[in-house]
Amino acid sequence: MHKHVEWDTPGTQSVQSYYAKDPNDYVEPHPGSIVSGRYRGANVRVRVEAYRDATSIGEVVALIDNSGERLKQLGDLSLGDIVRLPDDKRAFETSSADEDDD
Repeated sequence: MHKHVEWDTPGTQSVQSYYAKDPNDYVEPHPGSIVSGRYRGANVRVRVEAYRDATSIGEVVALIDNSGERLKQLGDLSLGDIVRLPDDKRAFETSSADEDDD
């Protein structure tokens, strides 16, 4: 059973919008892929176990807040939870504030 998540809207970081411009480069997630979404402003990484009906189903493997800090839990979402991440909620990850530009 998966945990229901109210994903943030990806806005300008939308994976779906980006690949709408050039769909030839888009590859559907497959088991083992890592996809990202936003939840309460944080980056959430999900390891895909299955992909059905434009939705990735998998385990939350990372929760990363805006400062780059890794969390074990954020709101009702925890590492290890099984979630569904629809393609329209997938997002490219934002850079953390403390990353170097080297």
